Amino acid sequence: MTNPSMLKIVLVQDTFQVGDIRANADKIIDISIKASEQGADLVVFPELALVGYPPEDLLHRTGFLRQANKAYLRIQQRLLESVGDTAVIFGLPLEHADALYNAAVCFIDGKIKRICFKQSLPNYSVFDEVRYFSAGTESAVVDIKGHRVGILICEDVWQSTVVEKSIAQGAQLVVVLNASPFHIDKHAERLATLQQHARQFEIPFLYLNMTGGQDELVFDGDSLVINRQAELVSRAKLFESDQLELVFDGKDIVSQQVLSADEREPDTDEATIYKALVTGVRDFVRQNGFGGVVIGLSGGVDSALTLAVAVDALGAENVEAVMMPSRYTADMSLQDAEAEAETLGVKYDVIEIEDVFNSFLRSLAPVFKDAPVDTTEENLQARCRGVLLMAISNKKGRMVLTTGNKSEMAVGYATLYGDMCGGFAPIKDVCKTLVYKLCRYRNSVSQVIPERVLTRPPTAELREDQCDQDSLPEYDILDKILALSVEQDKTIDEIVAQGINREDVMHVINLVQRNEHKRRQSAPGIRITRRAFGRDRRYPITSGYRRN
Repeated sequence: MTNPSMLKIVLVQDTFQVGDIRANADKIIDISIKASEQGADLVVFPELALVGYPPEDLLHRTGFLRQANKAYLRIQQRLLESVGDTAVIFGLPLEHADALYNAAVCFIDGKIKRICFKQSLPNYSVFDEVRYFSAGTESAVVDIKGHRVGILICEDVWQSTVVEKSIAQGAQLVVVLNASPFHIDKHAERLATLQQHARQFEIPFLYLNMTGGQDELVFDGDSLVINRQAELVSRAKLFESDQLELVFDGKDIVSQQVLSADEREPDTDEATIYKALVTGVRDFVRQNGFGGVVIGLSGGVDSALTLAVAVDALGAENVEAVMMPSRYTADMSLQDAEAEAETLGVKYDVIEIEDVFNSFLRSLAPVFKDAPVDTTEENLQARCRGVLLMAISNKKGRMVLTTGNKSEMAVGYATLYGDMCGGFAPIKDVCKTLVYKLCRYRNSVSQVIPERVLTRPPTAELREDQCDQDSLPEYDILDKILALSVEQDKTIDEIVAQGINREDVMHVINLVQRNEHKRRQSAPGIRITRRAFGRDRRYPITSGYRRN
């Protein structure tokens, strides 16, 4: 038995699929009952756990909100029947006084003890909450077995004025319900904010996040417990379902050791990013009902990484690789592609595109007449491959994974209806230089990518002796320009001041602007940076603006 003066808390880090309201409600009920039977006084679930995050325009459908409300009432009834005086807090959309709120509700004895409305609605980057919700104005503090527990929802904890309201109402600890998507360095940002609040207010902060992939977003979990000395005393697993069991004695979290530096940062950046890619592919493919995936394997580094991620996400039996050589495909590409497929144990086929390519050329000959050979013929080869992959997808019910990286997508080094064909783009937000680092990381776990793939000059193999750097700056320069321009909005002069040639900067920025139409038609892909092409970078296709 827990001492009556103690509060036993369970933070439930888990996946809650958007729109699967019944399954989400069942999960909340089942976990709450089990935790109650094991003596928990308080069980907490993430932001909008009932409906998943982000529900987007489903929130505009009355039928969706009606389902959510029906599930909400079912949860209340089951908690009344099964969990006694265990308090349960979870997030949901809630209509009140003709407005819709991003809310958290606290049930005790199956009765509503407190409702919290999110006060700070993020309306930047990937977030559009102002489109759907009204903002709350009051902080929520609930009494649970004699302890004053403040409830905040995600963005609220980033606003000092909102936190101060909870403290003013006598909160002895603060629980934060989150649906916080992953990007590089996100852990450090969360930790710094929570520690700052703990130092200032001298109370513990419990930060609970969800996990799993939702379209372009990946939620990493990484739930954190900060004691009143601003020390990290508990951290949930990354990209996995987990539960943190804690005891609060009225002043601080007890029976928890301060985590060491290694425990606070258990993974390298590459390991964490790789986990994000695996999680995103696994959940997107499975939740959209596909039995597996098919990948065009070229013998190059991008398709090699995509193949490894797919196998780690779905299992080799659910991944198929197809090599589609042309007259320009080098023997080493054929050898390396076959070696990758064999090492990873996937089904592997070779389909020559020469006859298909020649057939297109013959059909187009009267139209092209004496026009010189140019990129048209290069793109035509990519489109032959796209048609073949989509045919396999249709016949076998396997989603095509595209293999383009962020560097290529930025400058349009990809073919519409060719290598851009597919349902999902795992490395769409991974720049080329990071692709190599991730391959090195994966090989450190087990060697699956031939060394030659990582050392040969990158090439699309669409013409004789082609090399990516024939038309692009070196990738270390290109990726630096893209990071400064696309992700940080630096001006041309500011980028040049970083020691980069102005001509290269202008060339890259012009390519980025000219290729917005391609990106608008590209498959969704996993977001790992602060600004990916997709949800959080929205530029017009048609624009007379030129960067300065």
